[in-house]
Amino acid sequence: MSDRSEAGVQFAQDEPDGPDAAEAHPPRPAGILRSAGRLLSHEWTLAALCSILLSVAMTWPTMRDPLHTLPGDTWDPSLQAWEMSWGGWAVLHDPGRLWQSNTSLGEQYAFAFSDTLLGYLPASLIGSGPQAAILRYNIMYELAFALAFFGAYVLARQLGSRVAGAAVAGGAFAYAPWRWVQMFHLHVLSTGGIALALAMLARGHGYSLRHGYRPETARPRWVLAGWSVAAWQMTLGFGIGLPFGYALAVLGVFALAYWLRRRPRFDKRLLRLNVVGGLIFVAVSGAMAVPYLKMIEIYPYGRRTLTDVLFYSPPIEGFLTASPDDWLWGDAHQGLRAQLEGRGGWEAILLPGYALIILAAIGLLLSTWSWRRRLWLVVALAGAVTLAMGLRAPVSIFYRMAFEYLPGWDAIRTPGRLVVWVTLLLAMLAAGAVTAAGERLGPWLRTLRPASARALLALGVLLPVSLVLLEGVQTAQYPTVPKAPAAFASLEGPILVLPTDWMDDELYMLWSTTNFVQLANGSSSFAPVGLEKTRQVTRNFPDEASVTYLRSIGVRTVVVLREPHAGLRQNPPEGAVLSQHALTATGEGLGITREEQPDAIIFHLHP
Repeated sequence: MSDRSEAGVQFAQDEPDGPDAAEAHPPRPAGILRSAGRLLSHEWTLAALCSILLSVAMTWPTMRDPLHTLPGDTWDPSLQAWEMSWGGWAVLHDPGRLWQSNTSLGEQYAFAFSDTLLGYLPASLIGSGPQAAILRYNIMYELAFALAFFGAYVLARQLGSRVAGAAVAGGAFAYAPWRWVQMFHLHVLSTGGIALALAMLARGHGYSLRHGYRPETARPRWVLAGWSVAAWQMTLGFGIGLPFGYALAVLGVFALAYWLRRRPRFDKRLLRLNVVGGLIFVAVSGAMAVPYLKMIEIYPYGRRTLTDVLFYSPPIEGFLTASPDDWLWGDAHQGLRAQLEGRGGWEAILLPGYALIILAAIGLLLSTWSWRRRLWLVVALAGAVTLAMGLRAPVSIFYRMAFEYLPGWDAIRTPGRLVVWVTLLLAMLAAGAVTAAGERLGPWLRTLRPASARALLALGVLLPVSLVLLEGVQTAQYPTVPKAPAAFASLEGPILVLPTDWMDDELYMLWSTTNFVQLANGSSSFAPVGLEKTRQVTRNFPDEASVTYLRSIGVRTVVVLREPHAGLRQNPPEGAVLSQHALTATGEGLGITREEQPDAIIFHLHP
């Protein structure tokens, strides 16, 4: 990758014979080849390719068997694979039914019970069935890590970092140890759009941390692109997207205050594109919010409470604790993780990486960023840590005020996920330190023989990147997804699969992607009263009470699994292991028919 000494590295080469000239004078074939060669050798192309290759390596063995395995476990990833599949199916077959999913029979706006990952809709339109859903999930999983690396890399470059510092920022942001705790949550891992949007907006306005605001370097087109990427980020989920929206608002207030105080030159085209881009962002965010607002109106008990927030609020030790799947620190931090029980649990495991913390600390003293800008980064970092600690912060009034007064903030149950911002700010401080170190060593390296200089330069680039990535190596499981019963796709719906619990139901939702048969099962971040009643009433199925109830809600078929999959876990959820009654009862006298299958028993409930 080529390096550049100026602070604001361009996203595209702005040359006199650039795109506008090419339209006026169509290039000859040789010119096309040269243009293709420049594109393929451009820093951003190489960075994108390296991001993808690194993602495959760091998340291996995700792509060893992407049609049959899922990263981490088969529960939440199954739910999110279904989410992407449902979005594509609904758009192609029945757009008006998008938010009324095929799950949780009788419940309204069931698709809004969780983050929808609608931003991945283009991929959702390709393929059908469980295998396509699993493959789609694994591909998006890989690309989420790749985009996180690429986004942080280009942000650091735009802000003035050299390649080594930007690579450290990308590696730290994409592969921080805390990410392996969230490897089951694609919507939490999908943060690359945040960094990329910020990079585009900074480029569009001509801003860098090295030189500040320089109107002559502004590229207004990138402002519109940045707002568009920010709008796309909001379609992946509000848990990560909502704080991003407020962060953009805060940056906007600071930018306006700066302009009012200094009145620098400001291109009118830049203003127009900011207005247009901002309206796009608000419109997309508003459109995404409407079904969630309607859902919470119907299910007011689904609102988060301060009690919920306190339960998931992490203590400060959480920022020093690694996931059990972290190769370097996993076993060593077993005692630290035990101390987090009752204080956020696994959601409180938030280690950004010791190497990153050390590099960021060095960046406070040695940096290519000015002291003033370093101070602003530290202030922002302190604010991010405080908010990420939620109600366990030394000063929790700020989180309480956000919960009470900021629209939508009360939907955030897990403050610790704001570690995304802690990691990004630490990454920018680290990038400044690595860049400054390289620039100070440059004159000395030029005094050495070429071979020695190249070796030391390579070491200087690789060592900090390697340290950051080493802490991001994982040892997670990649289990094979259980297959649906052979007869599942041909059964008359609506269907209830037993046992029903929040874990197994996520798997059944994935099975339903074959034809999106209506399911009485469902799983999300909260359980509607109707679904809880179904689970309670059917614990003794088949009996008169359960059969009568299931008929009343429209269920026509009950599938009883011979080997419940959640029951294979060490600590299955309540009700996961079905009583033997359902496996042996004939249902005689209840007006139902029993059908034996090798992997399940199927009961047909005649009207």
